[in-house]
Amino acid sequence: MSSDHTQSVERPAGSAEAPFLELLARGASADAYEQPVLIARAEGRPAERIAALEEAKAVALRVRSELEGRRRREAELSALFETAHDLAGLRDLDAVLRAIVQRARSLLGTDVAYLSLHDPARGDTYMRVTEGSVAARFQQLRLGMGEGLGGLVAQTARPYVTDDYFKDDRFQHTLAIDSGVRDEGLVAILGVPLTLGHHVIGVLFAADRRARVFEREQIALLGSFAALAAAAIDTANLLTETRSALTELERANEIIRDHSGVIERASEVHDRLAELVLRGGGVHDVAAAVSAILDGTVEFTEIAPAEALEASRAEGHAVRYGDDWIAAVAAGGELLGALVLRGHPGLDPVDQRTLERAAMVTSLLLLARRSAAEAEQRVRGELLDDLLDARDRDPRPLRERAARLDADLDATHVVLAARLDTPAPDADQEAAARRRLWSAASHLAATRHGLAAARDGGTVLLLPLTAGDTATELARRTAGHLGTAVHEAVTVGASGPVRDLAVHLDAVAAAYEEGRRCLEALRLLGRSGDGAAAEDFGFLGLLLAGDRDIAGFVERTIGQVVAYDERRGTDLLRTLDAYFTCGMSPARTKDELHVHVNTVAQRLERVGRLLGEDWQSPARALEIQLALRLHRLSAPPRH
Repeated sequence: MSSDHTQSVERPAGSAEAPFLELLARGASADAYEQPVLIARAEGRPAERIAALEEAKAVALRVRSELEGRRRREAELSALFETAHDLAGLRDLDAVLRAIVQRARSLLGTDVAYLSLHDPARGDTYMRVTEGSVAARFQQLRLGMGEGLGGLVAQTARPYVTDDYFKDDRFQHTLAIDSGVRDEGLVAILGVPLTLGHHVIGVLFAADRRARVFEREQIALLGSFAALAAAAIDTANLLTETRSALTELERANEIIRDHSGVIERASEVHDRLAELVLRGGGVHDVAAAVSAILDGTVEFTEIAPAEALEASRAEGHAVRYGDDWIAAVAAGGELLGALVLRGHPGLDPVDQRTLERAAMVTSLLLLARRSAAEAEQRVRGELLDDLLDARDRDPRPLRERAARLDADLDATHVVLAARLDTPAPDADQEAAARRRLWSAASHLAATRHGLAAARDGGTVLLLPLTAGDTATELARRTAGHLGTAVHEAVTVGASGPVRDLAVHLDAVAAAYEEGRRCLEALRLLGRSGDGAAAEDFGFLGLLLAGDRDIAGFVERTIGQVVAYDERRGTDLLRTLDAYFTCGMSPARTKDELHVHVNTVAQRLERVGRLLGEDWQSPARALEIQLALRLHRLSAPPRH
């Protein structure tokens, strides 16, 4: 055991790390890590002790974040694991192509997916495999270079996407291709090239029978999958060529053994990387595995020599840079980083290919993690939209959807309306700021077992309220957390606690409106960047709360005066109203009522006996005036 470890074990139980180790052990929320520091400050502990606690807290939060990241990564890679598992066991070219098309359709969730391969003899591409297609003419299409969207992709070696195929004039329409596409009913089509080096060997398509905008991340994901697919096709072709060579060159046993050894090594590398991904490995795990395979040091980095990085991306191969080898990790047109093999100038073609395949797997891992995170954010937002709009009246599917997102709709929640307060100079920057706020809110909701959605120019969150917590405290913490995340002031208005969300759907929308009213009240009061609930505004909270007990407020405040007038037929309410209107001056009040000043004094004395001696204090006077106005507004009109 190392000396450092021994020291950490022998530290006293009162060391700065002890409370945070306990929090890590029980999986406490991020908010709980503030408590040891706050307690130390409240107890007046020395500055050195507080500084040590701050440092230990930062380390503990980093450890917690890493643990959370590992858990998220397991969920994000589920789709990738299935794909890698299928490809890892395939050796027949037709089986490889079918798996490629099936996975492309599954990953993007499209109606149809298909793959065309280049025909060197005829100089065009032909439909090899389709998934989801029902039209025979479409399945037999051939595309010349530059014809149709697929021909354009094959000619330019670049991805192309069309939201509406028949309205797109960027590519050459032909009667045969248009007829096939029309028979199939396709509208939106995305095509990405399958390339080996500088050569396009085919095109991978994903298409829908309705108008659809393919996002940049979806294009990049399909492009990265196409790169992995091209490598799988290349491996299958290479295996086929090897079998042919074994049959035709039986007398060249030595050459065949060497060639077979190369293929087996490439297959072993492929299987090892696939197995690593299936076990839940990440980017750095891939780098470690390739380090062992190549007997060197392989690192993933987001910063590498620009010249070598650009050359690797342009050529599609690892390039030598001094004594190192650099393989670009790219997805479509986006550069995500690089795998760097350190201090290994001599690299044979098989090892070079291994490094390149590892770079492709790394790009797919990165994109899958990003895609999974964004998909979860969208799913959480859609569930909250359904709760707000009350479209689904059956609580069972709502509970099931929430449970899959680790949210409990039977728990007590608070609805929070959040908005940025810093004006953006233009519409694009404002939209970008709103996206940052939504992303930060979605991340907070995921970590707090809640929901978040973009709405009304801001963001709405549905967060559980823990025992001992209040809506006010939750609103203030949320404002601070979101403000820190987006580096701008964020104002948050909260509703009161809401229960049984899945049953009382209307309560969610009502709570959201209450949160918005609190948000607007904060902004009107100049409290931008703060968080509050209706309970923070005193009697003004009566106007902000979703369930306004106006009758109860009037009864509690001036009910005895109302009852006295009704029993005796007196005019105390009218006198009280005139008294406040005249600035609490009996002389002006008697002119307003056309009575003697002594009459005013007698009536006010009676009011004092009914309401208590402090009825003219500023706070009571303000409440009484509000109650008078609400009573007047709620009273039936006189005829």
